[in-house]
Amino acid sequence: MAVVKARESDIALLARLMRAEAEGEGTVGMLLVGNVGINRVRANCSDFVGIRTIPQMIFQPHAFEAVLYGYFYQRAREHEKRLARRVVNGERYWPAKYSLWYFRPEGDCPDRWYNQPFVGRYKLHCFYEPTAETCVNVYTTF
Repeated sequence: MAVVKARESDIALLARLMRAEAEGEGTVGMLLVGNVGINRVRANCSDFVGIRTIPQMIFQPHAFEAVLYGYFYQRAREHEKRLARRVVNGERYWPAKYSLWYFRPEGDCPDRWYNQPFVGRYKLHCFYEPTAETCVNVYTTF
């Protein structure tokens, strides 16, 4: 059962984002990017107040470098669409399980990003999640 509403066009859009942001980090890396995206749609807190759909999340200004720099505009393949459906249906993976931010630094992961604590790294990406006091919706169960 989907944790956010998603038409087939939304699945393809999310799949394109997952591919563009983390294809080099394999299946798990793409699932983690998808987790962050779904968390942003569900959060309704911090920088994501009023973000209620997958297109709003993806095209939020300055949210994802892949959208800004063009790699995002490659077609979604069936593999990425299957992964997108999995995160839309509620599969969550650490360290993105509750994360709203990730980025790829040149070196070590900073202890905080957007004033949020570092929770873990997967390959080249660092993940950051809000506190329960500032963003309870991220921590609710489906």
